[in-house]
Amino acid sequence: MIESKVDFASLSLFPATRAQVEESWCRTWPQWGGTLSLAEYIAREVEMESMDHAKDGKFITWVLAPRDDPTTLDFMCSCETFKRSGLVAYPSSSTSEPNSVHEVTCYAIASVFTPPSKRGRGYASHMMSLLHWVIASHVNLPKFPEAWGAPPEQVAGASEGLFSCLYSDVGEDFYRLAGPGGKEGGWETRGAVSTIWDVGAEEGDDNGWTWLTQEQLNGLWDRDAGRIKKELENMLTSDTSYEVERPAAFVTYLPTNGVCGFHIPRSTYALDFSMAGGVWGIQSLNDPDTYACWSVDLRPPPPTLIITRLCASEETFPGLILKIRQAARRSGIGKVEVWKLREGLRDIAKRTGGRMVIRNEHLPQMMWYGAGTMKNIEWAYNEKFSWC
Repeated sequence: MIESKVDFASLSLFPATRAQVEESWCRTWPQWGGTLSLAEYIAREVEMESMDHAKDGKFITWVLAPRDDPTTLDFMCSCETFKRSGLVAYPSSSTSEPNSVHEVTCYAIASVFTPPSKRGRGYASHMMSLLHWVIASHVNLPKFPEAWGAPPEQVAGASEGLFSCLYSDVGEDFYRLAGPGGKEGGWETRGAVSTIWDVGAEEGDDNGWTWLTQEQLNGLWDRDAGRIKKELENMLTSDTSYEVERPAAFVTYLPTNGVCGFHIPRSTYALDFSMAGGVWGIQSLNDPDTYACWSVDLRPPPPTLIITRLCASEETFPGLILKIRQAARRSGIGKVEVWKLREGLRDIAKRTGGRMVIRNEHLPQMMWYGAGTMKNIEWAYNEKFSWC
């Protein structure tokens, strides 16, 4: 049954009660549950809540609900946010000085969902417009539209985000049009590019390489965060590989605090799958700055090994991708995929059998809340580890 539309001024955005969180899971399970039963799906979400990327208040479910009945289970739609640590680098005015890099608060957005009976009324778009007002500093936001009533109340542990990102499966326009004042000014697409290899049959010994288990990856991500910071300090202010012509700032999430780590248990939950040897990463013994880690995408088949973070030079990349393809093949996986491979490695990828494709799903979209406009902001390290 399709319901009549409710006036936006009578609605606002609220952090969900526990009952509303569970109701949101019941709503999304038919579409996103895959082969999991409802009980398994809810159990997975409960387990995810306790992990490093979500615990200690970093994870919030939001609902668009009537102002006079904010705890109702008949809310209009819902979404989730994950508070994260990120970096922003402001280009130096002097070629002899490093860029100015700062650790900042940022947000990842997921699970935007409206039940079928409430679709076609603009609720999800309105919810996303309101979301800016609870996760960002208001300094650079426009005037709050009077037609929407009062702004949503600030929530302890949220706000002050310098940027936010999401991954759209409904095209580019929906979230771009959901700005903080409505009508455009929302999230913009950046680099929806994948490179994909068939695993092939080429083998090789493991000399010079060390395979990494899930537990061993935590230390790798900590060191990786330091490397990312150093690279941002020295990042060129202009490059043909950038999405924007001359960035006013570079932004990135950090892979630490469970951001990269949660991909593994989420992708394998309640499924009869494990990587051969329990390996989820690899690192060069000869060059410790060459490494990669991954998760898997088992649904729909055929399964794909998804590289979540990759670091290599032009010299070391061919050997690294060969080892990753071997890991996939040994685990019965037929394809390897990496998101937004840096330009310097793309020709090498092609020579090693990789093919570049522009994705029409999981589109990376970003919103900037700092000074200036989105058109001058470059999303660095736009890799799969950022996804949620």
